[in-house]
This record gives sequence, structure tokens and C-alpha cells, in this order.
Amino acid sequence: MTNEEKNLLHVKRYIEKIPALPVTVTKILEICNNPNTSPIDLNRVISVDPVLMGRVLKLINSAYYGLSNQVTSLARAIIMLGINTVKNLALSTAVMQSLSPKGDTQALDMQGFWRHSLCVGVTSKLIAKARKTDPKELEEYFIAGLLHDMGKIPLNNTLTELYIQALVKSDHDHRPLHEAEKTIIGYDHRDIGLLIGEQWKLGGGILDTIRFHHSLMEYIGPFKNIVFTVGVANYYANVNEIGFSGNRYPDPTPDEVLKHLGIQWELFDEISEDVVREIEKAQIFLKIATEE
Repeated sequence: MTNEEKNLLHVKRYIEKIPALPVTVTKILEICNNPNTSPIDLNRVISVDPVLMGRVLKLINSAYYGLSNQVTSLARAIIMLGINTVKNLALSTAVMQSLSPKGDTQALDMQGFWRHSLCVGVTSKLIAKARKTDPKELEEYFIAGLLHDMGKIPLNNTLTELYIQALVKSDHDHRPLHEAEKTIIGYDHRDIGLLIGEQWKLGGGILDTIRFHHSLMEYIGPFKNIVFTVGVANYYANVNEIGFSGNRYPDPTPDEVLKHLGIQWELFDEISEDVVREIEKAQIFLKIATEE
């Protein structure tokens, strides 16, 4: 068995031990994939999960939404938050609790990693909003951006020494991190993220974003707007060093990507303050998702 095969086996065993998505979350994802879903359907599922119910109410009553009167009705909270936001809270909760490292030995600074992930999520959402995307789809951009790098977490947790070498090589050679990962480990965080996404049966837009966010021009699937938007947002976050993804030398974004999206780099001058503000708001979202 080659070192590459040993590394992959090690990570696969780790992923196999990652808890399956809770039944409640699986049901929520199934319900939300149905275009005829109503808040009543979600209320029926969430009301039997007191922990998730508490998170939904905590989110609607948080500073994120700044309401003057407290909301105590789950049904009203779901209507006010929107089906996609509730779905993303449920999914984020499951992801954070399943993937967060338990030990102290890490290659990545996880606080910086999640700040980077939040930046890509909120930037993707703001780009989509500027492009007049259907408001119902905006949260899909956020969650795809938030989870695009999740394959780094098993590498960080299981192959810490090798991952440190990959980070150092990327920095020393001034080359993208995913290339250094391939050289040192034999595969990159996209490969690993895809394994998790498939195991959890995540939606196609999220899976394709995980797989193609560093190879945008290879993508020919149906979720080009999401994949391209997250790719651009990821480049913005890395170049401006918002949070820390370990990728200080990303590949430039092809002009064809901006052309497809109908945007120019000047857009980021317009939304940069909104990005910072939305990251701070989303920290509350993340805090609620990770609370025990």
C-alpha cells in the first residue's frame, strides 16, 4: 500500500465515524427539497426536536434580527426566518458539531478557518443579491460558501503533521494550497469534502461547489451560478486575508467567470463594508449552531 493510499484510508476511516446527519435534519432537508413545502411542514418536524426548536427561537430573537418583541411561537419564527434559513441552521448545527476538532493538535486555526468560511458564505450571498437572484435562493449561496472548504477539517484532524507540511509548502512555493495538498498528501480538500457531502447526501449545488471551487472552468453542471459565485467569493476572502483558509496564493479568477455572472471587481468596493457587517451578524448564527 502506497503512502497516498494509507493517507486516504486513514481519512476515510475518520469520515466513516462522523455521525450521520440527525433524523430531524435529514427530514428537514427532504422537506425543503420539495417545492410545495410550507412552514407548517417544517413546524411539524422541528416541534419534536426541542434542541433544534430552541435554536430556531434563539436565532429569531437574536441581535441578528433585532426584533423589538420576543417571538415565542415556533410557527411564527419559521415564517419570519424563512424555510431556507431554518434549513441552513439545522444543517450548520449538524456540520459544526460533527466536524469540529476535539483535540488541541491542529494545523489550521479553526477560529480563522470558520471566519474565512463565513466570509465566503456572506460574500456569495451578497454577490447573488447584487445579481438580482431570487431571494428564496440566497441562503443556498450562503450555505454553499460556508461549507466549500469542509474537506480541510478531516485533513486537519487526522493528518495534522502532513497538513502542516502542505501549508508550509503552499506558503514557501507561493502556490495554491490544494496543489500543495496533492503533492504532500496525494489528494486535496475537495476530494475529502466530497466524501463527506456524499455521505450526508447534501444537495447538488453544495456538492458541486465543494468539488469545483478551485477548477471553475471545468464545471459544466446545472449549478454554475452558485459554483462560480462561491469561487469568486473564495478568491476575494483569500486575497484580502479575511479569516484564514491556509490558501494565501490562490489561482486568479478567470475573466469568463465574472463575465458569466455579469459582475466586475468594482462590485467588491461597493459591498466590502456589507461583507464585514454580515460576517459579524453571521457569527451569531454560527454561535447558535455550535452551542451544546
